[in-house]
Amino acid sequence: MNSPLNCSRVTELNGSPSFRLYRDEVDDAELLQRLVEGDEGAFVEIVTRYHETLVRVARYYVKSEASAEDVAQDTWIAVLRGVERFEGRSSFKTWLLRILVNRARTTGVKEHRVIPKDPLSPERSVSASRFDQGGTWIDPPVPFTELVDNRIGNGPLVKLVHECISRLPESARAVVTLRDVEGLSTTEVAELLDLSEANVRVILHRSRARIRTEVETTMQLDRS
Repeated sequence: MNSPLNCSRVTELNGSPSFRLYRDEVDDAELLQRLVEGDEGAFVEIVTRYHETLVRVARYYVKSEASAEDVAQDTWIAVLRGVERFEGRSSFKTWLLRILVNRARTTGVKEHRVIPKDPLSPERSVSASRFDQGGTWIDPPVPFTELVDNRIGNGPLVKLVHECISRLPESARAVVTLRDVEGLSTTEVAELLDLSEANVRVILHRSRARIRTEVETTMQLDRS
């Protein structure tokens, strides 16, 4: 890298003209190239895009929000030191999250944190009252993907879905965030969170069912 970049300057640079030029105009690959060339504005944009995600995922492993922030900061320092070694065999996001998870795991072990493998346990995904005696839906649910796809046209719905995600147990929130919000594959999520793919699918299914139920209940109350 041509010149060292200072992690603490993110806030200072956030409003600069060079930073604003990056908004929604360049992809990760171009930002990484500019970062390698020593462009501080590129680093600010990468941090802006991914910092909240790093904190959310770190929170799965550590005891407090403050610890999660510390892990995220350590991750950004590691990115600055190692970005030139990024080979592009995975997406930048996956590479970044792998760095984050390795550090979060280490911190979690030091804090003696025990990570539950299945936070939603053997509870029913959907209440039995929603089926008739023949096992057919009385009121069929809206498919989960249709529920969240229309981001532009239904802002309040998207906000509600995110609020529901925030109320999930930490490990379930990590799975849903990585899979449905950040768009990682089931295999990537399993690898990052040290879960089996089957476990990821179970947690994801139960979490989606819980979110769907909350959303439907809220929407029915709003209409009444």
